[in-house]
Amino acid sequence: MPPWIASFIFAIGIAGLFLLNREREVRTSKALWLPVLWLLIVASRPMSVWLQMGPPRLPEEYLEGSPLDRNIYAVLLAAGIVVLLARQNTVVKVLRANGPLILFLFYCAVSISWSDYPEVAFKRWIKFLGDYVMILIVVTDSSQLSAIKRVLARVGFLLLPISILLIKYYPDLGRVYASHWDATVYYAGVTSDKNMLGMTCMVFGLGSVWRFLQELQSDKHTRRIRILIAHGAILAMVLWLFRMANSVTAFSCFLMAGTLLVATSLQLARKPWIVHSLVVTMITVSASALFLGVGSELVQGLGRDTTLTGRTELWGQLLKLSANSILGTGFESFWLGNRVVKLWNIYWWQPNESHNGYLEVYLNLGWIGVGLLAVILVTGYRSIVRLLNREPEAARLCLAYFLVGVAYNFTEAAIRTTGLVWIAFALAISLMRDLAFSNKRTFNENDALRSVSDPAIAMIPRTSRPGAIGSQKLPRGRELNRLG
Repeated sequence: MPPWIASFIFAIGIAGLFLLNREREVRTSKALWLPVLWLLIVASRPMSVWLQMGPPRLPEEYLEGSPLDRNIYAVLLAAGIVVLLARQNTVVKVLRANGPLILFLFYCAVSISWSDYPEVAFKRWIKFLGDYVMILIVVTDSSQLSAIKRVLARVGFLLLPISILLIKYYPDLGRVYASHWDATVYYAGVTSDKNMLGMTCMVFGLGSVWRFLQELQSDKHTRRIRILIAHGAILAMVLWLFRMANSVTAFSCFLMAGTLLVATSLQLARKPWIVHSLVVTMITVSASALFLGVGSELVQGLGRDTTLTGRTELWGQLLKLSANSILGTGFESFWLGNRVVKLWNIYWWQPNESHNGYLEVYLNLGWIGVGLLAVILVTGYRSIVRLLNREPEAARLCLAYFLVGVAYNFTEAAIRTTGLVWIAFALAISLMRDLAFSNKRTFNENDALRSVSDPAIAMIPRTSRPGAIGSQKLPRGRELNRLG
């Protein structure tokens, strides 16, 4: 089939997916197109690469960056800040509910001061901040759940079909070579490499699993059939792309998180002890097989050796180059300058990441950064499990993204600027802690209102009543719990 005919057919198919997934009764902000555009870039390739300017080939090029990409990110970030300024009251509530994550972002900013390349580190931190600005636009939408659905669908419905189109009909764009010396062909689709394609399939594929399970339990028959067809088609594409990409880490995480989504869609499996058992088992089995040699047959069965394709040797070299174990080298500063030159002289495949998210945090931010990340993990997980019975629809997706955020970083460095897994993880944490904060406020206010009409409680002084808020007036207008 000629490429132009295939392009026309795929365009019709993509339009059909959007029509099938349409929900006319749902109203969300037009500002959601900002995170959609941000994710379209993050989950594919920078504009400079699309225009054939190519990725950096020399260590010095990592210092320069692309002016075109920088300007595009700057415009989107500025527009996002304008949107958040118009929602400042809601934004403040979300920020107050996400103290550990805000502290981590603040420490990243402080670490710029001891970076060898503070200007580069500052630019990267601004992009890192941009990730969270886009998350806040979604979380502060008047209909959070619908906003998440639309963002995931808009991005996934575009990138996944186009990846198939590029792989099959535009091989110069959809396929890449391992290096100048290795003629091995890898399938990348709209992304820059096979691992990135796997990550894109994993994040948006889980979004479709989530929607598919939702609609199976829905009582709206007509809409249910349409949405099941749309997301069933996306899942078929995801499985085909996983096979082509051969990204073992992403596929393994997709299977684990997908299993968790299916399990928690059942009322029985939402009990805390069952959720804890599932999550701990999955993480323990993965870590044991990868790092302890227990169950190494599982790794070999997935087509990988015990060195994790040379990762373990790389980790040893990186630890030797670690300059400050307490503070690290500064935000996103390890892979710059002489360290990169030395590593590229050792490894022909020119690594630009540690292939372990926790090691990456240690190299850049030291033990302090690792400690702050641990606090985020613990508090975020507690918030998700606590709300699994009260807000199951949102909590299921957040729990899946949480598991992915933990497990994927065992063999890939995904806690970094414009990292798709990090964005999904931060969205899960921000949404759940915002819901926990909102539910707590709503519960206290309802108790206070009931106490006014209860004669037994009316005799108690106002400041001593259960749930009383002193002399302050209760908030009026929009509900605090937008998903209730």
